[in-house]
Amino acid sequence: MIRTVPPADETLWASLPVPALLIGPGGLIEAVNPAAEVFLNHSARSMAGAPVDERLFIDAPLDEAFARVRASRAAVFLNDVHVGTGEKAPVQCNVQIGPLADDPGRLLLMIEARDIADRLGRAQSVKRAAKSAIGMSEMLAHEIKNPLAGITGAAQLLSMGLKGDDLELTELIVAESRRIVKLLEQVEQFGNLRPPECRAVNVHDVLDRARRSAAVGFAAHMHIREDYDPSLPPAWADRDQLLQVFLNLLKNAAEAAGPGGGTLHLRTFYDHALRLRDGDGPGHALPLQVEIIDDGPGLPPDLAADVFEPFVSGRENGTGLGLALVSKIISDHAGWIAVESVPGRTVFRVSLPRVPKDTATDRESG
Repeated sequence: MIRTVPPADETLWASLPVPALLIGPGGLIEAVNPAAEVFLNHSARSMAGAPVDERLFIDAPLDEAFARVRASRAAVFLNDVHVGTGEKAPVQCNVQIGPLADDPGRLLLMIEARDIADRLGRAQSVKRAAKSAIGMSEMLAHEIKNPLAGITGAAQLLSMGLKGDDLELTELIVAESRRIVKLLEQVEQFGNLRPPECRAVNVHDVLDRARRSAAVGFAAHMHIREDYDPSLPPAWADRDQLLQVFLNLLKNAAEAAGPGGGTLHLRTFYDHALRLRDGDGPGHALPLQVEIIDDGPGLPPDLAADVFEPFVSGRENGTGLGLALVSKIISDHAGWIAVESVPGRTVFRVSLPRVPKDTATDRESG
C-alpha cells in the first residue's frame, strides 16, 4: 500500500512544479506527486511499492547516491543526466536527492527537466521570433504576387502555340509560379492572423471535428484512436483557431507517416501542476493537456529543436509555416506547445488554460 505524505504537507506536495518521489528503504517508491505521475505516465497507486529503478531510468548510479545521502545526511545533486521511463525518449535533467529531517529512512528525489525550461522560454519568445522572420516576407508577398500573375498569364498564352518540350517548359513555369503564390498566401495568412476571441470551449468537440475531417481526407489511410479524459473542463480558447491547430498537427502527423499509414493517437488529460511563468511573476496554470501522437519515423534530430520556427521544414517542398502557425496561435492563447520525438513515436503536446474563475459564464461555445 502506498504511503502518503503527512496531511499538513499534502497541499505543498501536490503543488510542487517538478516531479518528486518519496523513496523508502530498499529503494521502493512510497509516494509520488502529480507532476511525477505525468512525467512517469503512471498513477501513484500503480507505482506503490515498486523499485524506483524499475520506473525511472537514470544514467547515474542511484544506489550509490542513495547510500551517500543516508550516510552524510546531505543532499546529492546529479546534474546533466539523462532520465527516461522506458516509454518515451530520455530527457536531460538535473536530479536532486535529499534526506527527510524527520525520517532518516526516507529520501526525497526531485527531477528538473532542463529541456522543459528551454521549451517554456521558446513558447514565450516564439511570437517575437516569428514576427521578425515573417515581417519582411509579409511586406514583400503582395508585391511579388502581382508580377507572378503576369508571368503565369504570359506563360499560358505562350503555351497555346507550342508543342513538345517547349510546351512542357511553359507548363513548368505555370506550375512553379502557382506554387510560389500558394506559399506567399500562407505567409500573408501567418502575418494577418487575428487575435483569439476566447470563450469556453469543449476541447473534445473540437478534437472530434478535426478527427472527422482528417479521417475522410488527408488521414484516410491512418487508424485514429482516442483516449479522452471525460472530466476535462472547458478551455479558454478561440474555437476556430484551436480547430486550425489540431488540423495542422493531424495533417503534419499523417504526412510524416507516408502512404503506408500508421496510427494517430489523440489523448487528453489534466495536469494541475503545469504553469507558464509570466516574466518574474508567479505564472499562470495550463492544466488542460492535448497530445497528438503518431508512430511515424520521427523528426530529424537536427530539426527537432527548431521545428516551431518559421521556414523550418523536414519535408521536400515544405513551407515550414504549418507548425510555426500552430505555435503562434498557442502562444497567442497564453498556452504552450512542445514536442518529443524518437523513431516510432512523436508526441505533440498542447497545454491550454481553463476558463478563468471570474468569467461571467462557463457555458461552452457551440
